[in-house]
Amino acid sequence: MEERRVRKRISIYDCRSENQEPNTRKKLETRGLDYNGFLILLQQKFSIRPLETFVLATTDRIVLDFDKFEALQDGSTLHLLQREDQALATATEEPIMFVPHYDTVIKGGLYGYYTSEGQQPLPYALAELIDNSLSATAKNKGMRTIEIRMVFNETLTKPTIIILDNGSGMTSKQLKNWAVYRLSKFSREKVTVGGKVESYVRPEPVRRSLNSDISYFGVGGKQAVFYLGNSTRMITKSVGSPDVHELILSQEEFERKERDKEDIYSSVIKNRKPGDSSHLKKDERYLRSLIAEESGKESFTAVVITGVLPEHIAFLKKDRNVWIRQLANIYHYYIHGVDGKDTRSCSTNSDHLNKIDIQVTLCEKPPQLPCAINMREVDNDMQTLYINAAVDTFDFKASPSDGGTVEGVIRYHPFLYDKETYPKDPDTLLDDDDDDSDNESGASHQARKKGLIFDCFWNGRLIPYTKVPEFDWCSSNKGAKELAECYSRISGVLFSDDVFEVSINKLTFMHLENKLKKKDTFFTRTVNSQNQRGNIQKEFTQWLKNCHEKWDKQVKFMGFMNTITRTDVLTKKMQHPWGTFSSIEWDRKTYQKDQLVKSMKTVPILYGRVVRFLLHGKYDGSVFATGGEVEVVLEPEAFHNKIKTIPISKIDKIATDEAIKTYIDNDAAKLPELLTVDWPGRNPWPQNAARPAGTPFGPIKVEVLNKKGESLSMMPFGSQGTGKKLIVELKVLQHGPKEDQEILCHVAQHSGKSGFWFKRIESLSQRGKYTLSLNTKMHETNSPVFGGRELPSYTLNFTINAGSAETFGVGDVSATLYVGVPFDIPLLITDGYGHPVPPPPDLKPVLKCRGLNVSYETVDNRWTTFIIKRVKARGKVLNYQQSKTFDLNVTLPGLKSDTQTIKICVLPGNPHSLHVTPEDDPITVENGNSVTFNIEIHDEAGNITAGPKQVVCCQVEGFPREATDCSTTGAGQLVTKLVNLKITNGEPQTLHVTFEIPSQKNIPLAVRQLKVMPSTRVSRMELCSNDNLVLTNHEKIDWLAGGSLDNLCYKLYDEAGREVPPTAEIASMIKVHWMEDVNLEDLAMGKLPAIQVPTQVQQPALFFQVSYQDQNLSVSFYIMPRPDEPQRLKATLHQNSVKLGEILPGNINLELVDQYDNVTTALTSSCKDDVIVDAPGLDKSAIAFGWQESRRSVLVTGVQFQSGPLGPRELCFTYRSFVKRVTVKVTAGAPAQLKLISGPEKPLQVLNDHGIATPFLVQLFDAWGNPTTDRRVVVILNSSSSTLKVTPNVTSQPVNAEGKASFTVGRVSGPKGHYRLEFMGSFNQKPIPGPKVNLTVIPDPNKPVSLLVEYSTSAVFPAGEYFPVFSVTVVSDEGSRMTTFNPAAASMWLWKGEPTGNAPPHAVTELKCSKPMRKENNDRFHFRDKEIPEHVGKYAIQFSLQMGNGHLLFSDQIPINVVANQPVKLGPNSQLPTPVVSNSNVVANRTLVENMTLMITDCYGNAAGQDLDGKVVVSIKSSGGDGNASLPLFEGRTSSLTIRLVKGAARITRLVMMEDSPGDNGSTYILLFKPEVLAVPTPLASFELPFHFSNDAENQRKITELSRKENELSTSIAGYKHIFTAFRELLNMLTNQHLVASEKVVALRNGLINRNVNIPQTESIPDVDGFLKQKEAEADGILKTPRRVFSIKDPYIGPQDVLGMVGHLASVEADDAAWVISWHIRGDMDCVITRTTTAAKRIYHYSQGSQQVMALDSVFVHPGNRSMPHVRNDRLLFDPPGNPVRARDLLQYPHNPESCTIAFKNILGDTILIDDLDSANHYRKAVVQNKMQCPTILTRQGDRVSAKGKFGGAQNKAPPINTLHTFGAPIPQLYYTLKQQIDLLTQYRSALASRDEAAKDREEHLREIKSPENLKRQQEMEERQKQLEEIQRQLVSTPVRPVKRGLEAAGEPSSINQKRAK
Repeated sequence: MEERRVRKRISIYDCRSENQEPNTRKKLETRGLDYNGFLILLQQKFSIRPLETFVLATTDRIVLDFDKFEALQDGSTLHLLQREDQALATATEEPIMFVPHYDTVIKGGLYGYYTSEGQQPLPYALAELIDNSLSATAKNKGMRTIEIRMVFNETLTKPTIIILDNGSGMTSKQLKNWAVYRLSKFSREKVTVGGKVESYVRPEPVRRSLNSDISYFGVGGKQAVFYLGNSTRMITKSVGSPDVHELILSQEEFERKERDKEDIYSSVIKNRKPGDSSHLKKDERYLRSLIAEESGKESFTAVVITGVLPEHIAFLKKDRNVWIRQLANIYHYYIHGVDGKDTRSCSTNSDHLNKIDIQVTLCEKPPQLPCAINMREVDNDMQTLYINAAVDTFDFKASPSDGGTVEGVIRYHPFLYDKETYPKDPDTLLDDDDDDSDNESGASHQARKKGLIFDCFWNGRLIPYTKVPEFDWCSSNKGAKELAECYSRISGVLFSDDVFEVSINKLTFMHLENKLKKKDTFFTRTVNSQNQRGNIQKEFTQWLKNCHEKWDKQVKFMGFMNTITRTDVLTKKMQHPWGTFSSIEWDRKTYQKDQLVKSMKTVPILYGRVVRFLLHGKYDGSVFATGGEVEVVLEPEAFHNKIKTIPISKIDKIATDEAIKTYIDNDAAKLPELLTVDWPGRNPWPQNAARPAGTPFGPIKVEVLNKKGESLSMMPFGSQGTGKKLIVELKVLQHGPKEDQEILCHVAQHSGKSGFWFKRIESLSQRGKYTLSLNTKMHETNSPVFGGRELPSYTLNFTINAGSAETFGVGDVSATLYVGVPFDIPLLITDGYGHPVPPPPDLKPVLKCRGLNVSYETVDNRWTTFIIKRVKARGKVLNYQQSKTFDLNVTLPGLKSDTQTIKICVLPGNPHSLHVTPEDDPITVENGNSVTFNIEIHDEAGNITAGPKQVVCCQVEGFPREATDCSTTGAGQLVTKLVNLKITNGEPQTLHVTFEIPSQKNIPLAVRQLKVMPSTRVSRMELCSNDNLVLTNHEKIDWLAGGSLDNLCYKLYDEAGREVPPTAEIASMIKVHWMEDVNLEDLAMGKLPAIQVPTQVQQPALFFQVSYQDQNLSVSFYIMPRPDEPQRLKATLHQNSVKLGEILPGNINLELVDQYDNVTTALTSSCKDDVIVDAPGLDKSAIAFGWQESRRSVLVTGVQFQSGPLGPRELCFTYRSFVKRVTVKVTAGAPAQLKLISGPEKPLQVLNDHGIATPFLVQLFDAWGNPTTDRRVVVILNSSSSTLKVTPNVTSQPVNAEGKASFTVGRVSGPKGHYRLEFMGSFNQKPIPGPKVNLTVIPDPNKPVSLLVEYSTSAVFPAGEYFPVFSVTVVSDEGSRMTTFNPAAASMWLWKGEPTGNAPPHAVTELKCSKPMRKENNDRFHFRDKEIPEHVGKYAIQFSLQMGNGHLLFSDQIPINVVANQPVKLGPNSQLPTPVVSNSNVVANRTLVENMTLMITDCYGNAAGQDLDGKVVVSIKSSGGDGNASLPLFEGRTSSLTIRLVKGAARITRLVMMEDSPGDNGSTYILLFKPEVLAVPTPLASFELPFHFSNDAENQRKITELSRKENELSTSIAGYKHIFTAFRELLNMLTNQHLVASEKVVALRNGLINRNVNIPQTESIPDVDGFLKQKEAEADGILKTPRRVFSIKDPYIGPQDVLGMVGHLASVEADDAAWVISWHIRGDMDCVITRTTTAAKRIYHYSQGSQQVMALDSVFVHPGNRSMPHVRNDRLLFDPPGNPVRARDLLQYPHNPESCTIAFKNILGDTILIDDLDSANHYRKAVVQNKMQCPTILTRQGDRVSAKGKFGGAQNKAPPINTLHTFGAPIPQLYYTLKQQIDLLTQYRSALASRDEAAKDREEHLREIKSPENLKRQQEMEERQKQLEEIQRQLVSTPVRPVKRGLEAAGEPSSINQKRAK
């Protein structure tokens, strides 16, 4: 610990070198060393030669000596220089610590930050930086310049503020002191500047303390820069120093250090030479120009602030004049001198002239030009206004007892005729104007608010938040009463020195007022800077009186009448006394009672007669005063009926009596007389009209006319004024049995184009009688009477009936149903408003049920009740012990709400069929045996059903029935009796076995065949009659319908054919089919009962049977009834409906039938001529009669109706005496035309490539205009032009069951212009004409259609250089430039080859765009500094833009030709092997190169010398650089050769070494090819080729072979190493990726846990997906929850610069607040807000002036938020009742909050919302008592108190919320919380996937590294490395002859030792 405490490490930069190489930095531990020991250590570490001179200096250029070395601290930085003034070649860095001073704690309670007090604090932040500059320039001998440079041009740099001064600058130590927070100038250590030790010295006293000593506390500069932005760069150079020091402090770096647990208060100061910008980043280009300005400056300081907040940028740009004026006011006396700026004087303040120059420069993006403003030129700051508005001054001095000096000045501003000259603050002029417009009591005569007089300056600088009120000696309370009003005409200034403390941000004085108002403070008057003895109060009063008498210009009141009390004055103390006068003399003009006057500067302009003149105070005669008021009765009196009181100053002095009288006469003829109603929708409602419920009423246009027939929008009020607005009130009353009820009330204001317009009313839905009244009213009073005269009105009576059927309800239906059992479904038909209505005609319900087949038989229509009769459900269900619930959907086609669902429970139904097993056919049984059958009873759907009395009987033919009870289970078993048959002739007999349920007669019999072996029993029966009629089995008999067949008998025969006589026993066994109760006696005699023939002729014939049950014998026969004589005419229609104009389908059959309706044969073919047919509207010419022989009937065809209404028609057929009437329904005719019955509003305008939201609904009509339907008609939608592409949901479709077809156009694309959408029908290949809709296609300004590429087309593209700047502009559909795309979406594609068409190929290089530079437009993308490919050839470039829908927009492809760069070297055209030569007589062994071509190339190897000629000098040099080495020679005994260089190439056929050439055996030499070309700017690099030299051929061969193997092995090993290096780098990369992904997973998981998100414990993606879906479902549920919305559709939202309707821009959470605020601004709720006037005009023209708009660029609102009226200086003036809040503070802006804030400031102003009316009145009263204007107050109960104090009445009471369009409710905060959680979960899931993928990739890569193939490569590489080492060893140890060969008499070889070209 002890060693660490005394450690002394010093960083030293070696700056001795003056080249651009980085300085060497070393840290030396100097603990225990003195200065000499340190120098010794220094010389060792930096290799300083003994006699070398050097200088050691600190970063402040303080040369080190013994004492200064001892003062060095641990961590100090030194420069090692050649000389003291040596410039730094490259920058150095000095670490510093700037821990805040302890004053941060002990003075932490002082006023520490910018408090706005209702003002924008940004100018005061700038003032802190100007203070520093003023202090820094205090010692300047010449001009003191300070520049505030603001760069808001994003093409150059990000938004930047620079404060630049030419002051003394800062040394490195001073810069470090600046960084320490709260290190005031009194706490700082002494510093050395320019070789002198300096410390703080208090300046000498000067007049008004203008000593520039205002940089004080060590706080303001840091606070200011981080208030303005998030980063600052301090650049400074002190006097006499050659170095510039830089320090960067940034919020981002502070946060990073805190996050990484580093020392926060540490940084580095960069030391560099002036103008050196090499350390800047690419995006800091603007700083380069700033640094370039440093050259030549002796000293300076630049504060560079970046990261400027957007709200600051907006204020600095928009309110530039405001904050510059405020700064000019703060430094007024520094800029203009001690006496300030007096524009009336030609003299100047010589003591400050041209001394201080503060300039503001603003650089914005082009086309905005740079703007420079010098604060010396500002002439509207408050001090300038005070000085130039004053006519005299009173100077004084205050001397407090505890020290300090205050100089003061009081100025007088006189009253001149009609106005005060006391200057007003320009920042509050707008508010004052608003106040004046409402103030008619003379408030404009008040010069100054009472109390605050003196602006306070500290050391010559304004302290803005401190104003000192009047002192006792200059107070109106102690002055003369006749001078009372003069005290409000004085202003003052106090100048204090720094004895009086101010807050650290210099916004307020701490104790100035208290000290000055102490009793022991001494005040003296000063004249010409000399103190005057005397009573200062007396002298001030006399001075004030002199000013009043000399300078004030007044009004003379004459003809005193009396003294009165005025109740119309709000302030109670001002109500009494008031003197009244009959005349005045003002400005040399007399005004008397009853004189006509005209007002000016009032709203409106008033015309009238003078009643009297008023002056506050007690008087008894004529008197002079500076103001007063006049009462005027407005003329014409019957028109106004009002007396107004206005200030006398408002009288228009230039108006003549004739002009006033003419205006009054014109007004009388302009009163409203008549109210007219127009129906623009062409749907007028006549008097006593009846309409169905829901029928839209209107829109209607109302006009108010005067007697001249002129349309009025307001009461006329003179030709130069604005009259009172008229409104028209619309009320709708519903007449009830007891009382009338008002259901609707709307008020319309006048619109320039539409007059008084009432929108369509769609709320008339209740049946009954109504009265609509339109009343003209006054807008302000809501009165229908004006001037005692009723305003015009209009009344309309009408009735509302029920509408058409739209929906229905389902009555009670049994919950438990049975399969196949019919039931009824009652339905109640209603219209859209719940009124019962009859159903539509021919309504056919549709029943659907999943799992069941549901049908019905008929429907019953009983007025409004519609019953679906006999509904049956069929399908598989559960057994009788279980039930299943089904959803039965009931649909009534054609209704708007056409489907309802019923819950039903279905059980097995009634028995329907029998299922018998076995199913063999026949079933063989021996005679005398029994048969067993299994029985199941099924319902209609095959379900086993159980029920009561389900007894199944088995009937074996000829045998008694057997029965089994299936009532319980629906199944059973049945065993027959023994089968005993008598078989004739021994042949087997077949019996029919039938099964039936006696109780269920409707169930078909189940039949089985039973084959019985023969027996001797009876086997045959015969039937006959006494008429010799024998009936054979199955015989058919014709018999008269309704007749009787008598005398039937039966005979039995056994199997042998013998007749068996009938007996009683046999008779009992006889079964007669047609009769149950038969007389047994007759049967015993062989007689059968008579048969009654049916009355109807039926097909097939009727079946009859007689059976002998004992033996199962029977005989059956058929009777076919025949018709009787004809009794009537019968008409049969195949179809009872026919379309109008068409022939009734099918034939009408006319038949004559008997009494039983059987067709007779009485008609013949000739009878058709006697048939007559008649009906209304029947076209008899088309009727034809025919004969149908097969049916003996007359066929009638050609029935056709050509006219008449739709509905039933009666056809009458007559034949002789027979008459028949039938009804035919006539329906709409064949399709003949199409009509558009609904669609979008017109005129129809569509943005290109957008759709039409509202569908087009087309209806089919016949030729008579009746709606018709025919689903065979196909409707086609086409466009009128092939250039317009329309994409509907379907291009063609058949009409639906109602004859309608709906088309939704999803997209319309085409050039701008007018088109038509054409609807055409097609029926049986015949066209049906349809409607045509006009359509205007508007270009879409938000749709990019092309990329415009701009660049220098004359540019050349040399290889390896940079492309010229490509500027890419995104062009919209309307041709404008688009700036909304992210620069990251733009790409530049580059590939080698020719252009490929529309899109680039796959193998391309992608380049991203650059940031714009200074003066570059930011409406385009810039591609700058992109490198040109290094290889020459043809290339192509294309640009693309990534659009939001995933598509790419491409530019045209640009072909370029890359050419070679500048020639730099000489080289071969191919890779050459290392030559090996030897001394041999064989030329081949001495050949160095052969067939080699050398070319001049650029640095990338491209041929670059096509236009260059010269020569190449070839020589040989030693590879070791030894100039004395023996060098080989070329043939011809020469050491060099020259080869021609032609067009950049030199061809060498062969280069041979001379025989017996000198050289060292086994040495390596270099062939040097040096080009000599004159036409190149720089010498070309030579080409060097090494070669091996040996003395004999054997060595040559060995070396050649070894060299070849060496090259092969080196290449192979390099390849292996490349593979292993790639593997290793990839493993490191994958490992890092996995670590980063894992850390991200942990960080995100911790973030989720910190947000209380209970994520799954397992890090499983499926679990996270499930949890994510749960959160998304919760968020969707919140979104789908109904909430309050603004119901007016906004058709203008979307285009650029359009924000939207007011009602859509904000939301309000509380219902009561939304209700009352929406009502208060109801006239503005549908106003469309735009950013620009251009966009507003576009909407205005598009809507033809019907849409109100507001452009924000034409709106001015005060920045910041004022405090509410009950708050002043952060203190409550009174305890406010009712929870007051500013109304606009309750608005929430989901989008564009800055723009919305401006809009609603303009709309709502300072409107207040409070609980109730009592609280509102109490609040307003308290505000007024505090001498303040009170804004409009709204209550949460719906009341309003206007800014004028009015409340009560209908106009100040909000209507019910359901009658208003209100602001929507915001989305609950929980939704946004869930969205944040969803975003984090999505990131977490992505991080999990990335981590798992990274782990998987890493594992796969590790497996690949450890694979056998890779291990084999490793082994191979090691083996080849060993081989290479052996070969290299052999090359080194190759035996050589020890002799050294030389060349005698050959001369010295070349000793040129050139470096090889790189």
